[in-house]
Amino acid sequence: MSEAATCEIDLPILRERDVRLWIRREDELFPGLSGNKYRKLKYNIREMQRGGHQTLLTFGGAFSNHIHAVAAAGRQFGFRAIGVIRGDELAVSPLNPTLADARDAGMHLHFVSRRDYARRQSPEYLQELLGQFGPAYLLPEGGTNPAAVRGCAEILGEADAGFDRVCCPVGTGGTLAGLAAAAVPGQQVRGYAALKASGLEASLRDWIPGKHWTLSGEFHFGGYARIDARLVRFINDFRTETGVPLDPVYTGKMLYGILEETRRGQFQPGTRILAIHTGGLQGIRGMNLKLGKKGLPLLQL
Repeated sequence: MSEAATCEIDLPILRERDVRLWIRREDELFPGLSGNKYRKLKYNIREMQRGGHQTLLTFGGAFSNHIHAVAAAGRQFGFRAIGVIRGDELAVSPLNPTLADARDAGMHLHFVSRRDYARRQSPEYLQELLGQFGPAYLLPEGGTNPAAVRGCAEILGEADAGFDRVCCPVGTGGTLAGLAAAAVPGQQVRGYAALKASGLEASLRDWIPGKHWTLSGEFHFGGYARIDARLVRFINDFRTETGVPLDPVYTGKMLYGILEETRRGQFQPGTRILAIHTGGLQGIRGMNLKLGKKGLPLLQL
């Protein structure tokens, strides 16, 4: 596999604060399987194949990058993909671009009520699903498990030892865990939560060891997949000024947070930051549908 390109970002605020920022373009690896989604699936697919499974069953919401990636992987690697989708009302609605792509890639979409979806970690409910669909390799929401963390650790290599900080967006925490495992001594890893969840950092510390990582819960913009005109303007301006597109759910919020913290002087002069672009650009189409209904400006495609 080729390595993701890394580009330095040149913005006035970075020069003013003497902070250097690079972005690792994981989003450019494997179209449809971009970024951390490929990393999370890599060893899970191997485990599935080793176990002799022909079907992968997983979970996600209506705009899930994870669902989109699993569907693409099923088509590329030749396995049956089943997506358990939160919201049974979606079964009678036109599919948004994310779910339409997943269906067109061959994924079977199984829409369930929010009450049933809340049972997705229950052994009894998982057995019900296996009884309905047959033997399958089970992958949790977001794809985070030990195999996923192992894959995300491969984002960093020996050449990255010179960075003082490594930053990533955080949903379920698998990418953060992988980066924390791969960081060299003295290197700080910082995650930027994409969702509003009280106690998220405490729950992550239950399974991500070490004191060399931190989590910002300030830049979620109201919750998972929430966005406002301020963030839209930031993402569009960032693309115009740097040529780098950002997704509105994860990387847009992370880069907003990094640059806001730079403005506040939270990074020492001379700090070298590596930010991980985790993909998810496919979600811009669906987000623009939501923005248009609210009369808000649209994200550049």
